[in-house]
Amino acid sequence: MKKIFLFIILVFNVNCLKQKESSSKEISKYDDASWHYGNDFPKDLTQENASTPIGMYMKWCIDNDLISSELKKDSQAGIDSVKNNIITGAEFINSYSDGKFLSADLNDIGRKFANDYYEDNSDFSKNNGSYLDDYTKIFEKIIDEKSVYHILDNQGNYLRVKEKLDQRFDQWKKFINTN
Repeated sequence: MKKIFLFIILVFNVNCLKQKESSSKEISKYDDASWHYGNDFPKDLTQENASTPIGMYMKWCIDNDLISSELKKDSQAGIDSVKNNIITGAEFINSYSDGKFLSADLNDIGRKFANDYYEDNSDFSKNNGSYLDDYTKIFEKIIDEKSVYHILDNQGNYLRVKEKLDQRFDQWKKFINTN
């Protein structure tokens, strides 16, 4: 009887580990341009403008090699176009990712950083700010006058976002090493 009980516990523990592994590999959606098309989306803009903040973050991930091998395999031409500034990150998101930014798009480090920074409920983002917090501070004047969707999707604006992303990534590396 004791052996049967121990066997049942062993099987239960193995199943729990398998469930934990599969749940950690679940694909989550960080952002989706379609989430932004609602009532407050400006009528004077095309829906592609909803991808600008997502795309700037994705371009930074591509430029810093934080993307998954699967994304590289599936979208190498687009990735090369982003790296060579032929298309923007928003154009990449719209053309290669159907407007979606998924955890599956990132490698392990990219995913961990996005979990802590792109999302706004982590210990890191609570202490340092989230991507959306930083993005709105960078473009505060335009957003106050018009909207978050009126930010031009260009290299100059990307470089402003890149500077903040580089800073936050360095802070995050220190943060995870001390916690």
